[in-house]
Formats: sequence, C-alpha cells, structure tokens
Amino acid sequence: MNDRQFIPLNLAILTVSDTRTEADDKSGAVLQRLAAEAGHHVCEKTIARDDIYQVRAVVSRWIADPEVQAVVTTGGTGITGRDGTPEAITPLLDKVIDGFGEMFRVISYDLIGTSTMQSRAIAGVANGTFVFCLPGSSGACKDGWTKLISHQLDYRTQPCNLVELMPRLLER
Repeated sequence: MNDRQFIPLNLAILTVSDTRTEADDKSGAVLQRLAAEAGHHVCEKTIARDDIYQVRAVVSRWIADPEVQAVVTTGGTGITGRDGTPEAITPLLDKVIDGFGEMFRVISYDLIGTSTMQSRAIAGVANGTFVFCLPGSSGACKDGWTKLISHQLDYRTQPCNLVELMPRLLER
C-alpha cells in the first residue's frame, strides 16, 4: 500500500512560437490545465518567439528561481529552420534525462507512426529544476503530460519518481 501524500510543485510553462498569442495558445493552455488538475501550481506561463536566446533567457530565469521546481516547454522541437528549443535548453542542463525523449517517441509512435522520428523532445535537470521540452501540438502536450510527466512529478508514483530525488539534485 502507498502511504505517500501528494506534494504539489511549482511549475512554469513556456510556449515557444512565432505566431501564438495567449488567445490561441492551445498547447500552453492544455499544459496549464493538466498541471492544475494534477494539483500543481503554475506560477508563471508565457510565450517566447522561436529564438534560442529568447527561449534560453526565459528558462534561465526560471531555473535560477528557487521557487520553480519544474519547467515545461511546448514548441520548437521539430526539425524546421526555426525549431531551436533543444539547442536553447541543452546548454543549460546539468544532466540530460535521455529516457524522456526515448519514451515520448515510443508513446507517440503508437499514435502517429514514423512521424514521431521528427520529434526532438528532451528533458533534463538544471540547477535542481526539472525541464521538459514537448512538441507544439496540444495532442503531444496532453500525451507527454498524462503518460510521462504527471507520473514522474507525483511523489506517490512507485517504485521511483523525480520528486523524491529533488532534495539530492544539488548535491556535489
């Protein structure tokens, strides 16, 4: 029996897009809704142009903030010329969680077939903050959250989860 209690986390959500606004940001809204429904607090949600330096600036601010425990981005993970989220985020990461991208593509394969190979979804840890980068479609955000992220950001998930690692993330 699992006697663990849920631990709500402070999350920040970034939509990476040259065209989205708050009015039509479906992916960011899906992530915000799902995080809140799971019991987490979304402390900030914003949109940044698909520019590696703008993305890096926003995420850097969040990973430097001790109140933000996880960051979820949506968009910019494809292979077109303007898709630069992995390039923006990877230099910030202290450790890459390779299994996240691998598992995301496995899950996605069942839904969209070989098109999933175009996804460069990544995750990692930066300054004790978990960072997850999802594709820009609302379906990919829903799948990434419900099938991967939500379970690992839930202290009750066993045999292990990312929340129980949080006190040790900054050990040297």
